[in-house]
Amino acid sequence: MDFVEVPVSEDVPVSEDVPAKKSKVKKEKKKKLKREIKEEKEEQGPEPEQPSGTLLPPSYSLSEIKNKQRRHLMFMKLKQEKRKLKLDLRKKRRKEREALGDKAPPKEVPKTIENQRVYDETTVDPEDEEVAYDEGTDEFSAYFNKLTNPKVLITTSDRPRGRTVRFCEQLASVVPNAHVYYRRGLALKRIIPQCVSRDFTYLMVINEDRKVPNGMVLCHLPDGPTAHFKVSSVRLRKEMKRRGKEPTEHHPEVILNNFTTRLGHSIGRMFAALFPQDPQFTGRQVATFHNQRDFIFFRFHRYIFKNEKKVGIQELGPRFTMKLRSLQKGTFDSKYGEYEWVHKRHEMDSSRRKFHL
Repeated sequence: MDFVEVPVSEDVPVSEDVPAKKSKVKKEKKKKLKREIKEEKEEQGPEPEQPSGTLLPPSYSLSEIKNKQRRHLMFMKLKQEKRKLKLDLRKKRRKEREALGDKAPPKEVPKTIENQRVYDETTVDPEDEEVAYDEGTDEFSAYFNKLTNPKVLITTSDRPRGRTVRFCEQLASVVPNAHVYYRRGLALKRIIPQCVSRDFTYLMVINEDRKVPNGMVLCHLPDGPTAHFKVSSVRLRKEMKRRGKEPTEHHPEVILNNFTTRLGHSIGRMFAALFPQDPQFTGRQVATFHNQRDFIFFRFHRYIFKNEKKVGIQELGPRFTMKLRSLQKGTFDSKYGEYEWVHKRHEMDSSRRKFHL
């Protein structure tokens, strides 16, 4: 079979040259578009320079970054930048105050939950005659008039574990004239008459849950009142860092902080009546009950004189935190007892700035 060659005219384009012509057209369009954008920018003028410290453009937030490591890195950089700006502002204000001297404006007081506290009508005025009369006639008046000396019985719930027993023993070393007795399955209503007959002024019961101390019943004898506390953050002496030597048998000083309302005043007097009124200053030991936002922090320290001007403190332990659950008139009676105050969480904790102690 013979093949005949057919001549190709110059006007007909070859199929291989078609893609090349299309790519040339696209390049020309891109160049034209870039030229138009450049002309528009020249007409609008120069763009404002962005500071080098900016981390993110204002169009999106950190939460839009999908990569977790990248998001964390950007967050830390942003936090560091904010801290640096805050420090620069503080230095600037300090320089302005030094330049103005006596004419400098007073320092701004930072807003905290404590100084924004909701006013309580029951706040105690030390010069109030009614408060003075109540203090002279309440259940603790015999102690403050030095007619009785404190004597404390410390016991536990049934079948206590080792941690609770050690906690009771360390409490007994903090409170002078305190004695630890095992419960042996006796009901509190049977224990209280025995305590009264043996001249005990306090009954302290340490409750536990899952081998951890979680509650305290403090009953003033013989006529009450009885307070129930939730106990948390218990740390024994072996669990504390930089702990001092074992406490001595000296009577410690007692510090009560921020018990300002009538309820707080009663709780503060209850804690004060646990310790003798004649502290032995040679022991240099201090028991502190510090109330902050209705949490009572207990600390036991020894202060050390380094020289004539400097004084250091050594924590002896144990340490724990309490929160008042109820205050009951008279001795412990869970069935027929009359309660002065009961903590109702959903009703009373509606505002973070309202405190009861």
